[in-house]
Amino acid sequence: MGIQDIIEGKRQWRAHKARVKALPPDYQIVYQEIQRYLFKVGPVDLVDGQLLQELVDFFAEGAASGQGVLQLIGTDVAAFSDGLVKDSRTYADVYQESVSKKSGTAEK
Repeated sequence: MGIQDIIEGKRQWRAHKARVKALPPDYQIVYQEIQRYLFKVGPVDLVDGQLLQELVDFFAEGAASGQGVLQLIGTDVAAFSDGLVKDSRTYADVYQESVSKKSGTAEK
Protein backbone atom coordinates (compact mmCIF):
# COMPACT_ATOMS: atom_id res chain seq x y z
CA MET A 1 0.00 0.00 0.00
CA GLY A 2 1.52 3.24 -1.14
CA ILE A 3 1.15 6.73 0.21
CA GLN A 4 -1.38 7.58 -2.51
CA ASP A 5 -3.55 4.66 -1.40
CA ILE A 6 -3.44 5.89 2.19
CA ILE A 7 -4.34 9.44 1.13
CA GLU A 8 -7.20 8.17 -1.03
CA GLY A 9 -8.46 5.96 1.80
CA LYS A 10 -8.49 8.91 4.19
CA ARG A 11 -10.28 11.05 1.62
CA GLN A 12 -12.95 8.40 1.15
CA TRP A 13 -13.36 7.94 4.91
CA ARG A 14 -13.80 11.69 5.43
CA ALA A 15 -16.43 11.79 2.67
CA HIS A 16 -18.19 8.84 4.29
CA LYS A 17 -18.20 10.52 7.71
CA ALA A 18 -19.57 13.72 6.11
CA ARG A 19 -22.48 11.68 4.70
CA VAL A 20 -23.14 10.28 8.18
CA LYS A 21 -23.15 13.80 9.66
CA ALA A 22 -25.73 14.84 7.05
CA LEU A 23 -28.19 12.26 8.43
CA PRO A 24 -30.79 13.25 11.06
CA PRO A 25 -29.53 12.98 14.66
CA ASP A 26 -31.40 9.74 15.48
CA TYR A 27 -29.93 8.08 12.39
CA GLN A 28 -26.44 9.28 13.36
CA ILE A 29 -26.73 7.78 16.84
CA VAL A 30 -27.90 4.40 15.53
CA TYR A 31 -25.25 4.43 12.78
CA GLN A 32 -22.51 5.08 15.33
CA GLU A 33 -23.73 2.23 17.54
CA ILE A 34 -23.84 -0.16 14.58
CA GLN A 35 -20.40 0.98 13.43
CA ARG A 36 -18.98 0.47 16.92
CA TYR A 37 -20.45 -3.03 17.01
CA LEU A 38 -19.14 -3.90 13.55
CA PHE A 39 -15.65 -2.65 14.36
CA LYS A 40 -15.67 -4.75 17.52
CA VAL A 41 -16.99 -8.09 16.24
CA GLY A 42 -17.78 -7.47 12.62
CA PRO A 43 -16.75 -9.09 9.41
CA VAL A 44 -13.12 -9.52 8.45
CA ASP A 45 -13.77 -7.80 5.12
CA LEU A 46 -15.48 -4.75 6.68
CA VAL A 47 -12.71 -2.36 5.66
CA ASP A 48 -12.56 -3.64 2.09
CA GLY A 49 -16.29 -4.18 1.70
CA GLN A 50 -19.11 -1.78 1.08
CA LEU A 51 -21.21 -2.60 4.15
CA LEU A 52 -20.86 0.80 5.83
CA GLN A 53 -21.45 2.66 2.56
CA GLU A 54 -24.57 0.60 1.92
CA LEU A 55 -25.77 1.25 5.46
CA VAL A 56 -25.46 5.02 4.95
CA ASP A 57 -27.29 4.69 1.62
CA PHE A 58 -30.07 2.71 3.34
CA PHE A 59 -30.31 5.27 6.14
CA ALA A 60 -30.32 8.21 3.70
CA GLU A 61 -33.21 6.65 1.77
CA GLY A 62 -35.14 6.05 5.00
CA ALA A 63 -34.56 9.60 6.19
CA ALA A 64 -35.58 11.00 2.79
CA SER A 65 -38.84 9.06 2.96
CA GLY A 66 -39.58 10.56 6.39
CA GLN A 67 -39.22 7.34 8.37
CA GLY A 68 -37.66 7.27 11.80
CA VAL A 69 -34.59 5.07 12.08
CA LEU A 70 -36.32 2.58 14.38
CA GLN A 71 -39.22 2.31 11.94
CA LEU A 72 -36.65 1.40 9.31
CA ILE A 73 -34.58 -1.18 11.21
CA GLY A 74 -36.85 -2.19 14.10
CA THR A 75 -36.43 -1.57 17.80
CA ASP A 76 -33.71 -4.17 18.32
CA VAL A 77 -30.57 -2.50 16.97
CA ALA A 78 -28.39 -5.42 18.09
CA ALA A 79 -30.48 -7.93 16.13
CA PHE A 80 -30.33 -5.69 13.07
CA SER A 81 -26.53 -5.46 13.45
CA ASP A 82 -26.24 -9.23 13.80
CA GLY A 83 -28.29 -9.62 10.66
CA LEU A 84 -25.83 -7.47 8.73
CA VAL A 85 -22.97 -9.89 9.45
CA LYS A 86 -24.79 -13.21 9.78
CA ASP A 87 -23.23 -14.73 6.63
CA SER A 88 -19.82 -13.08 7.01
CA ARG A 89 -16.63 -14.42 8.50
CA THR A 90 -15.96 -12.43 11.67
CA TYR A 91 -12.89 -11.81 13.80
CA ALA A 92 -14.50 -14.05 16.42
CA ASP A 93 -14.48 -16.86 13.83
CA VAL A 94 -10.81 -16.24 13.07
CA TYR A 95 -9.98 -16.33 16.79
CA GLN A 96 -11.98 -19.52 17.32
CA GLU A 97 -10.18 -21.18 14.39
CA SER A 98 -6.78 -20.21 15.79
CA VAL A 99 -7.70 -21.60 19.22
CA SER A 100 -8.99 -24.82 17.64
CA LYS A 101 -5.77 -25.23 15.64
CA LYS A 102 -3.65 -24.74 18.76
CA SER A 103 -5.77 -27.25 20.69
CA GLY A 104 -5.57 -29.78 17.88
CA THR A 105 -1.79 -29.36 17.62
CA ALA A 106 -1.30 -29.79 21.36
CA GLU A 107 -3.24 -33.07 21.40
CA LYS A 108 -1.20 -34.70 18.64
